Amino acid sequence: MSRLTEAIVGEPIQGSWWAHPQSHRIYAILEAVCDCEDVLVCRLIDDKITLVHRRLWVALVRLAGRFTPRQLARVRQEHTATGRHVNQETAFAQWVPAEVAAQALSISEPQALALFGGWTPPVARAPQPRPHAE
Repeated sequence: MSRLTEAIVGEPIQGSWWAHPQSHRIYAILEAVCDCEDVLVCRLIDDKITLVHRRLWVALVRLAGRFTPRQLARVRQEHTATGRHVNQETAFAQWVPAEVAAQALSISEPQALALFGGWTPPVARAPQPRPHAE
């Protein structure tokens, strides 16, 4: 798994990217990506901001039982008039589009895991029962 910040500058970053000579470029690109409606900003991995593209949302919803509510909450950063950054969080059930939730019912757990490639989400809590289609 690679970090977007390192992909932006084309090299490993030691320490905080804020201290990197290209920090302004990194910030501008991260801000643009985080503002994209096709990108979920959450804390999926190690309580750090994680970006998940829409093509993985169905798998993420199918595997929701492996994560805590905090990991799946959408994080949006607001810039206040004073220049502070404030995180606003939207609970998992509130940000998931209905069509994504419906599609998640149609794939198996192994199919969902395969969509994540080599990264396998840990089982953080007991898997939730899948809703029954009626």
